[in-house]
Amino acid sequence: MTEKVSVESLLEEARLAKAMPPPEERLRLREAAGLTRSQVAEAVGVARGTVLAWEAGKSDPTPPGRLPYLRLLEGLAQLHPAPGAPGDPVAELLAAAQPSAPQPPAPAPAPIPAALTGLETLRGPDGRAIEGDPGPCVRCGVETTYQSTDGRPLHSGAMCQPTAPAVPPTPPTSAPAPAPASVAVAASASVAPAPVAASPVPARVPTRPQRRSKSAERAQEDLLGMIRDAVREEAERAGGDEEATVAALEKRAVPDVMDLFAETRSSARYEYTAYPTLPDILHKPTKKRPDEIWEARPRFRHPDYSMRAARADVRVTALDTNAAYLSAMKCWLPIGRLEHTTGADGVGPKRSGVHLITPAQWAHPHLPDPIGDRDEPGALWVTDATLRLLLRLSGPKYNLTGAPEIHESWTSGATENFLDALRKALSAARDEALTTQDVLLEMYVKSMYSKFISTMGESDTNRKIYRPDWMHIVRAQAHANLWGKAYKAHQGGLEVIAMLGTDELHVTGDPWAVFTEGRALSQMKIKHSDAKASGEYMVGKVRADG
Repeated sequence: MTEKVSVESLLEEARLAKAMPPPEERLRLREAAGLTRSQVAEAVGVARGTVLAWEAGKSDPTPPGRLPYLRLLEGLAQLHPAPGAPGDPVAELLAAAQPSAPQPPAPAPAPIPAALTGLETLRGPDGRAIEGDPGPCVRCGVETTYQSTDGRPLHSGAMCQPTAPAVPPTPPTSAPAPAPASVAVAASASVAPAPVAASPVPARVPTRPQRRSKSAERAQEDLLGMIRDAVREEAERAGGDEEATVAALEKRAVPDVMDLFAETRSSARYEYTAYPTLPDILHKPTKKRPDEIWEARPRFRHPDYSMRAARADVRVTALDTNAAYLSAMKCWLPIGRLEHTTGADGVGPKRSGVHLITPAQWAHPHLPDPIGDRDEPGALWVTDATLRLLLRLSGPKYNLTGAPEIHESWTSGATENFLDALRKALSAARDEALTTQDVLLEMYVKSMYSKFISTMGESDTNRKIYRPDWMHIVRAQAHANLWGKAYKAHQGGLEVIAMLGTDELHVTGDPWAVFTEGRALSQMKIKHSDAKASGEYMVGKVRADG
C-alpha cells in the first residue's frame, strides 16, 4: 500500500531543497535582529560554534538544524529586508522622494501605555523567572523567553535591551511651486548626488598585518559578547538575585570556558589532541595520590626574620599578584605527541614538556629557591616552565646557580601563543569588569580561567580535555612569574620575607617604590586576610646563637 503524501511533507521537502542565504546575509539578519549566536543555536538545536561556522561560510546548514534555521532566516528577512530590497525602509524612502500623488502623513507611533511600567515577571515557587515561548518584549521589543504575570513576553528583572536613540526629524521646508512633469524630472535628476571626483592618490590598501589585526579584534569582541551574554542571561534568570546568579555562573564556568577555547581554535594554525597518549609519570597512580610532576610551588620564609622574635620592629607588607593563572597562560605548551629523549636532546627553545633533572645547589638563603621547598634532594620530574627558569638563572645574566643536570625528557614541538587568544579575551573581560565595577562579570571570568587550568588534568568536572602536562606547565609558569617578582623586589632594595603559593609575596620597606599598585595584570595589590586586614604585620631579627 502506497503511503499518502501530505501537503506539509511536500512543503518540508521544498524548504530543504531551497537555497540557503549566503553566509554574509545570515550574519546580517542575526545582527539586524539583535540576536546572539547562543540564542540562534538554542532555537535551532545546534551548538553555538555551528552557528559561527554557518555565518563564516566554513560549513553549510544540514539536517536536522537546517530547516528550523532556514525558517528563522526567512522570518528575519521579512522583518529586516536587505538594503534596496522591497520592504527596505531606505528603499521606500527613496521611492517616496520621486514625484507621485501626495500621500497622507504617517500616523505618529503610539506611546507605550503607562500600564506597562507596572508589569511584573512571572516567577515560580523558588522565586526564579519562568521561561515560555519566545516573543518581542512589550517594553523594548527585543525577543525574550520570559513572561509577565499576564502572559505577555517581558524581560525579567528590568533587563530590557537599550534601544537606539531616535534620529530627530529634519525640519520641514517650504514646498516649491508645482512644475510641469518635464521640469520635475529634470529637478529630480539635479537633486541626485554628483559623482565624487577620483582622487589622484589611490586609496591605501590595508596590509596583511592590519587585516589580521582587525580580524582578531572582531573575534575578540565576539568572545566578549559570549561572556557578557552569559552574565546577562543568568542575572535575568535569577531576577536580580546576586547570590543565585553567582551560583549559576560558577556551575556553568567549565563548559562555557571550553566553548570559548573551542572558538579560539576554530581558525588557529595549530592542531592539538585533547586526549593524547601520555607517559606514566603524567598519570595518577591512585585517585588520592598525585602524579610525579613537581610544580616547584614555593613555601619560602626568610630564615633571619620571625614573628616570634624578641623584638618585632620590622614592618612587612603582604602583596598579592593579580590573576596569576591568567597571566601564566602565556607559556610554552607542547602541541604534538610527547616523545621520549635522553640527556638534553629534548630541550630546545621551541620544545616543551616534562623533564627529569637534578637541580644544582641553591646558595642564596635571602631569596626563594626557584625549585621550591623540597623534603628530599635528588632527581625529580619538573615542567618546561621550571626548567626554563633554572636555565635562565644559571646563565650569564643572573649567574645565581649551576645548570641543572638533565637525565631524560618527554617533549614535543611547542608554541607560546597556544592559549593567547583565550587569555586576551578573558583579560579584556576582566578589565571591563574592573572598569564598570561589575562584580558578577569579574567573578565569572575568575571562575573560568581558574577552573580551566585546574580541570584540564585528570578531572571528572571537565571531560572535554585531558592535558595534565598543560595543567602542570601553566601552574609552574605562575610560580616562575612570582619568583621573578621576588627577584625584582630584592633588586629594588626590599627584603623578601615570604613567598607562598602562586601569588603571595611579603616584603619589607615601601613596595610601591618597586611595584605599581592596582588591579591590572602587571600590577600588585595588598593581600588582605582576617589576621592582617591592612596587609601589614611586624617581624623581628632572629638572634644568632652565641
